[in-house]
Order: sequence, then structure tokens, then C-alpha cells
Amino acid sequence: MRLFYNQDISETDSKVVLLKEETKHLTKVMRKKVGDIIFITNGKGLLVETKINLINKSNTELLIVKSETYIQSKFKINIAIAPTKMNDRTEWFVEKATEIGIDSISTVLCEKSERKTIKLDRLNKIAVSAMKQSLQYYKPYIQELVTFDSFINDCKSDNKFIAHCKEVNKQHLSSYKLNSNSTTVLIGPEGGFTQKEIQNAEEKGFIAVTLGNNRLRTETAALVATQILSEFNTEI
Repeated sequence: MRLFYNQDISETDSKVVLLKEETKHLTKVMRKKVGDIIFITNGKGLLVETKINLINKSNTELLIVKSETYIQSKFKINIAIAPTKMNDRTEWFVEKATEIGIDSISTVLCEKSERKTIKLDRLNKIAVSAMKQSLQYYKPYIQELVTFDSFINDCKSDNKFIAHCKEVNKQHLSSYKLNSNSTTVLIGPEGGFTQKEIQNAEEKGFIAVTLGNNRLRTETAALVATQILSEFNTEI
């Protein structure tokens, strides 16, 4: 099954329109014609089966045959990551984390951050592509870049962790028994968190954890944390 995306479709719709970019992919790459069956998600759990009714140069009209809403797990995974110096590394994380099944990604500006901006539209496009490729029906929410202090003050997750490399007594993230609805793991920039940031996070309820003995790149650490939490998610 090939999956298409339209964020505006709902259960009450009788038809859906794909715009120019997806129409081009549908007709030029996939060679689809009037009468063919196409599957579309809105990235919010809805999957619709449609039949191509009309193809124009600028759009494609499809009639909805049936629809189904998939219930998302109550256990929510959020990774808060300091954007990497090279954009492609953050983009790689967004792609792979989406494939694994992350719920949300927060981007956090830390004291040692080398990158001060993100391209939110670009990250969302990558997330949509990865969602379609991995045949999922929920697109992760990607948060605008916020300061470290703003993030730790506003974080509402039931379980909150900060992964850092300081030599202190820490347990591995996988050792924690999580039975609440949401978990956040903070991942720092290439230069790591400052001692002040770690202290401030701990004062806000974040627990220091390790992700293993090896020193990992920011994007690798973020993906490892995603996979650990995803494994837990399959057990509940």
C-alpha cells in the first residue's frame, strides 16, 4: 500500500482533493488513472480508502469509499533535542524517529547550542514523508524552538528525564518502569548541557539518565532514547 497525506480530510467528507505536488507524484511517478484506489491519511489517525474520480494538471479529485480511525497509544513519547550544527543531522533524527513512532519533538535552545534557528516547514515535510513511508497514520507534532528554561518550566510530561554525560550516579533509561501517559527525554547540543542547566532541570523534576557507555552524537542519542521508549510502548 502507498500512502498519501492530506491534513484537512475528516470522517464526514465524501471526497478529497490532492493538490499539484501529490497529483504529479500520483500520475507521473505511480502512473495512477481514473478508477484506481488510493489510501490517504490526515496524520491524525484517520485512514480513508478513495477512488480516483477526476485528474487535472493542478489537482486530483477522489471519492471516499470508506474510512477508519486508528486509536493512538495513550503512552506518548516526546524527545526534546537541541538542534545540531548541521541541519541534515536534525533532519535525519526527525525522519528516523517518525519511522519508529515518536509522538512529538521539541526543539530546545541551550547555552552551548551552535544552531539558533530551525526550519520548521522543512522538518514537518520530512516527518510527513517518513510517516507515509512507514505506513503510519499519526504525524508527530514538532514544536517551534524555545529556550531551555522555557521548555523545562512548561513541560507537562508525567515522566521527565535528562540524558547527559557528566560523571554522576545515573541509571540507564531502560531501567525505569514507566506506567504513566507521557515521557520526555532531554538531549543536549554537541557541547553538552551546562551544570546549571542540569541543576535547573533536576529542580523541575527531570531525572538524570544514561543511554549507555559510549559517547553519542546528539542525533544518535535522541534516536536511541526514542527506540528505548518505543520498546516500552509495545509492552503496554
